[in-house]
Amino acid sequence: MEGENCSSVTEFIFLGITNNTVNKVTLFTMFLLIYLINLLANLGIITLIRMDPQLHTPMYFCLSHLFFCELCYSTAIGPKMLVDLFAKKKSISFHGCALQFLVFCIFADSEYLLLAVMAYDQYKAISSPLLSVVSMSSRVCSLLMAGAYLVGMADALIHTALAFRLCFCGSNESNHFPVIYLHLSSSPALIYR
Repeated sequence: MEGENCSSVTEFIFLGITNNTVNKVTLFTMFLLIYLINLLANLGIITLIRMDPQLHTPMYFCLSHLFFCELCYSTAIGPKMLVDLFAKKKSISFHGCALQFLVFCIFADSEYLLLAVMAYDQYKAISSPLLSVVSMSSRVCSLLMAGAYLVGMADALIHTALAFRLCFCGSNESNHFPVIYLHLSSSPALIYR
């Protein structure tokens, strides 16, 4: 990376979607409503699965973790987006951006791995219905869940560490919300538009 112009970025500034107050209120109301419905639906389903003993099966165990992942990765981004709609200084620190990216990636990656675990559970239930209770015991389910979260965390750490080690070129201002584009030229650079 010798010879590159790597400037140090300490924060990213969001210019906002619109300056029109009416549009801001409409967007805020719409985003808040979507976020609250998402939050209440996920928490409601998780609570229902935990409280009803008939739903203590491997499939519902996986579903509760799937809804937990969705709850966490929408919470990683949603509140900051809502606050920045009306904030005078719409910015996020470099480390805050990295942390937000890491949390989002952990739960997004874990969600995909949990879908694979659920597919395996269904495969076992279809291929050997009488043995599926034994082969997918609560211990096996717990180990598969722990494995999904650990692999999701490792993958997210690798992606975050590699993405935030790259050079940031151009302006640190974003017209809307941060979108990171990888510019692959002779020397990789991270362009933040």
